[in-house]
Order: sequence, then C-alpha cells, then structure tokens
Amino acid sequence: MFDEYPRPQMARGQWWNLCGPWEYAFTDTDAAPSRWDGTIQVPFSPEAPLSGVGRSLGPEQWLWYRRQADFSDAPGRVLLHFGAVDQRARVWVNGVETGGHVGGYTPFSMDITDALDGGRRGEILVAVRDETDLSGLARGKQKTKRGGIWYTPQSGIWQPVWAEAVPENHIRALRITPDLDGGCVRIDGEPAGATVHFQGNDYPCPAVVPVPDFEPWSPENPKLYPFSVTLGDDRVESYFAMRRFSVENGRLCLNGRPYFHNGVLDQGYHPQGLYTWPSDQAMVDDILLAKSLGFNTLRKHVKVEPLRWYYHCDRLGMLVWQDMPNGGGKYRPDVIQFPVLAAGFRMEDDRYARFGREDAAGREQFLTELDEMIGALYNCPCIALWVPFNEGWGQFDAAQVRRHIQQLDPTRTVDHASGWHDQGGGQTKSLHVYFRPYRYRPDEEGRAVLLTEFGGYNLRVEGHTFNDRDFGYNRCKDPAQFLEKLRKLYAEQIAPAKAGGLSAAIYTQLTDVEDELNGFVTYDRAVVKLPPEEVRKIIAV
Repeated sequence: MFDEYPRPQMARGQWWNLCGPWEYAFTDTDAAPSRWDGTIQVPFSPEAPLSGVGRSLGPEQWLWYRRQADFSDAPGRVLLHFGAVDQRARVWVNGVETGGHVGGYTPFSMDITDALDGGRRGEILVAVRDETDLSGLARGKQKTKRGGIWYTPQSGIWQPVWAEAVPENHIRALRITPDLDGGCVRIDGEPAGATVHFQGNDYPCPAVVPVPDFEPWSPENPKLYPFSVTLGDDRVESYFAMRRFSVENGRLCLNGRPYFHNGVLDQGYHPQGLYTWPSDQAMVDDILLAKSLGFNTLRKHVKVEPLRWYYHCDRLGMLVWQDMPNGGGKYRPDVIQFPVLAAGFRMEDDRYARFGREDAAGREQFLTELDEMIGALYNCPCIALWVPFNEGWGQFDAAQVRRHIQQLDPTRTVDHASGWHDQGGGQTKSLHVYFRPYRYRPDEEGRAVLLTEFGGYNLRVEGHTFNDRDFGYNRCKDPAQFLEKLRKLYAEQIAPAKAGGLSAAIYTQLTDVEDELNGFVTYDRAVVKLPPEEVRKIIAV
C-alpha cells in the first residue's frame, strides 16, 4: 500500500513505508488506552470505508494509533515523517514524546533516533484530536453536520507515514527557484555546504546553475530537469522546471506570454477514502481526466494534496491554483451567501466577528499553517497561483495576507479573495458567477480579471450517487441537455469574455462530491457524463 516514495523532490534511497495496519483505539480522555479496538489501515481516516473502521471521531474524543517499527538496518539517524494528520497530533516512540503538530493539512517530521531501543526498534504511538468546525483550525469543506457544499468530516492520519535513514549531517531542506530570463535555476539548501549535481557538473550550494538551451515548462510541454544534491554521505534526488508566472498588462502570463487558464475546480474527495486517494494511480486518473476534457488548470479547492499529486501535475502538465483550507468560527449567511446574488457586494474584512475570525490566536494559527503550506509546496513547478481565502470563509486582513504571501513567494500570483469581498490592490480581481450571465468588464485597477468559479451544471446518474440529494446550480435531465447547456455557456459567455480580456475561467467542477452532482464524472469515478472529445471542442475558446 502506497509503495511510491512520498516526497519526489527530495528523495532518498533508504526509507520505510509505514502505511498499512496499525492498532487503533478511541478514548474519552487523554490517557493512553489500556486495550485496543482493532486494526486500521493507515493512511485512511477511520471515517473512510478503506480504513476498515467505519467510525467517526467526536470532538471530545481522542484517536490513538500504535505499531511496531524495525529500523535495525538503518545507519545514522532515523527521521519519522507524517504527510498530514487532522487536526492535532502528538507522537511517542518507546514512551518518549518525540514531536507533534497542529493543523490538518501540512507535513511534519521528527528525529526519533534517540528514542529507539538498542536494536533500533520502536513502538510508535500517535494521539489525535479533531474538532472539525468546532475549533478555528483549518478544516476545508469538512463539517460536523454534512450536507450541500459541506462534506463528511474525516480525522486522524490521512496521508502517508514513512521513515528514512540519514547521516548525522544531512540535507534538511531544498528551495528551488527557476530564473527563466537568466537561463538558470537557483538552488538553496539547508544546511549550507552541499553540492548540486546537474548534467555532469558540480556546483556549491547555494548554487546558481546554468540551464543551457532549456525548454520552458508548460501544460503542452511539461519538461522536467532532474538533479541531485549531496552533503557528505547524504544524497537526495530532485527535479525542477524552467517556467515563469507573471501578470503583465492585465493578463496572466506563462513564460512571458499571455496564457489563458482554462480550468476546472477540483476538490480531491473520493467515496472510499474521503481525503485520501485509494492509490497513486487514482491521482493520475483524475489529472488525466481533466486533461482529456481539455482543461489546462486545476483549482485545488480548500485541500492540500500529498506531494505525489503535485509531482504528477508537474510531469503530466497541469497548472495548479492552490487554495489554503479555510478555518475560523461559524460563518454568517450575510457574509458567505448573500454575495452570490448581490453582484459587487463586499465587506471590509477587518470586521473579524462578522467573518468568524474574532479569535486572535486562531488568526495567528491560520498564518502559521499558510506558511507551512507554501513552504511545503514552493518547489512544485505546477503551482501558478495561491488562494488564501474563498467566498469570505474565515477571511481576515486579506490585503495584508496577500502581501505576506508575495514576500514568502514573489514568483507566483495571488488571488487574495476568491469570489467576493475583494479588498483591492494586488494583481488579480476574482469573481464567482452562478445565477446570472457573466459579462466581462475590465478591472478599474488594471488587474487581471479571473472568473474563478462558474457553471456547476448537475446531472444525476442513477446507481452512481452518494445519496438521494441533488445539489447543483442548474439541473440537466440527460447528457444531451448537459452538453447543449455547456456549449451555450462557453460560446455566449466565456468566449466573448476571453476575447475581451478575461485571464482565467474555472468551471465547477471535475467530479461529483457527495450531495453535489455537478461534476464531469460521478463521485465513484465510474461514469464520465459527457464525451471528452466534445467537451474539448466546447471549452477551446
């Protein structure tokens, strides 16, 4: 299960896959369990069918995991890695607390060497709390009481767990920044003193590595360049791509030229695994489906995927808009729903109570998790744009957050307030339009105009639905009607808008998700509702 190395841009030779059966227990206190409830298949959450558990973690409960691990053939140090654990985690090895993490979407690691016994073996114990929407932590589309656009919550370990052997002095991080205009790539490493190996040449790190006669990366030509880095006895394999994202003359540009981001919303839910993909191939299949439909962009909606998902976008050629998962308190309808019908309505987002953000510690935690997400994904060539806030869900100080992101990563564009509650400034103007025709208007500030959600046409396919609910924005009775409505939508609204200056169009959505039946493919991925060749013709505006 999950035999592929989890971190493709910093891969080592000796590693241990710790996915598979673990013991688990639910408790009502923070005391370690005296007995175990059974076996769970990690990294599937207990709520996911593939976990083998079929039980939800309550907000007042603890979820415990335990397994034995043998690192007797490991030289040097042993690092333990968690792809993501929702939401609060503590970790012990042989009874020694070795680390922990707050936040359900970002990876964390720890050195467990000193806690292992003399035979380099250890009992790994993990305790998890998950309050879902009852705390201010990032939660995305999870809701304690699911329904409509809010989905079944999941908890605990939901991305791969793994370990690797490293020497005492080892590479801890890489930062890869392509310079298209300079014909080179800058590679920074932590700690200093490493050596970069590229095309038969060695460069001391931090290195500015020339890339002669390079091929620019694009969805049409996803050229990747492999390289390696060594530090003493430590060696990691990695890759980069030569590409540049910018906004010029009010247009999104790729490699210095206007490039229309013709995309689809992608939420990454699966009925058998919820947040967790059933397999590596399942990730590939969804990306290839989007490409077969003619899309060049996926907006990864309020979820952070495993690193292998981004690797597949890198190698297959798919632009990614990366949302930050939303958090905060309870959302008010006048903030998150009224703007759907009231075009141009906006609020100042320093009104923290109205946006569910009155808790100062919660705002700080959001920024911490945002920084972790950007740090974890910075090197991925596919990511073109960061989206910190969507439709006012837990939004606060979006203009300041935009500036913060641009300082962290000046190489990408930021959509600071997707949909509404635009706070002005920056390089983009973002709109969601569902219940009225869209007509392009240039932004008064000269920013690139992005249609970041639209469409949402739903078609029910009997035998391939989550339940008897039928949520969507424009119902279709059969595939023929769906196809005709889609053709009219792109011909009458998107094509004229693109000709007028629109920079991006993100259709809702790639797959059905629970109550939502507005995907191009059913939730179980069994039925593609429209012929891909016909969709390609329609969206090629």
